[in-house]
Amino acid sequence: MAKGLALTIGLNAVDPNHYGGWSGKLNACEADAEDMTAIARSREFICSPLLTKAATRAHVVDGIKKAAHDLKAGDIFMLSYSGHGGQVPDRSSDEPDGQDETWCLYDGQLIDDELYALFGQFAAGVRILVFSDSCHSGTVTKMAYFTGTTAARATADEGGQVRYRAMPVDAALRTYRANKAFYDGLQQGKTPKDSQPDPKASVLLISGCQDNQLSQDGAFNGLFTSQLLQVWKDSLFRGNYRTFHRNIVRRMPPDQTPNLFMVGAPDPAFLKQKPFTI
Repeated sequence: MAKGLALTIGLNAVDPNHYGGWSGKLNACEADAEDMTAIARSREFICSPLLTKAATRAHVVDGIKKAAHDLKAGDIFMLSYSGHGGQVPDRSSDEPDGQDETWCLYDGQLIDDELYALFGQFAAGVRILVFSDSCHSGTVTKMAYFTGTTAARATADEGGQVRYRAMPVDAALRTYRANKAFYDGLQQGKTPKDSQPDPKASVLLISGCQDNQLSQDGAFNGLFTSQLLQVWKDSLFRGNYRTFHRNIVRRMPPDQTPNLFMVGAPDPAFLKQKPFTI
């Protein structure tokens, strides 16, 4: 019988001691993680939630490695992240814009190269389902606060500005310069992703926005997660992953378009399943 494991991550803040005094306050990321946990548990996944201070680099990496160790062909791993997206300079020469995208975990950033390498530890035939309600911009010029066409629908800070889940440029610079040896060291010895073998597992990502867009925070959930929950309708949804993604996109504004793509071993049957099927 197939097994399902889920690691659900949500950070409403980060440790300013690592991030150059920036605490990255957000409103609804823990709620996102709790709601994704509830969905996973309703589908009989074994869940490991990590909220804010518990969402450290070590805990996240260990959680992914444990899933890779425990799962075999036919099993599924769900990984969800709600929090800030960040950038560090690309030292493995695999990013056209010279920046590696990151997840801003509590005590440090997790680089996309690291995540890709971790997926490579999963056995062939494992399905990996990833949700990321965060900014995944491919350039450091993206701002933490962005005035777009959907301003009225996003959480506003005390100054009335819309709050987005992107690490501010000045905080990204301070964090990298204060921890340069650490972040450069994480990329040493890693070959560019385009010269690495793809993971043997099948990885399906549904992200909160496109690479050149920002993901909105919200009062109760992030905008992407709130629409995902509306489409899911407490398991009343009957379509497959493509339909699930398409229906979420239809509910989103034009300046935040969720993405769907796969890496690793092709698995057409995975895409045809009802979401969250073990």
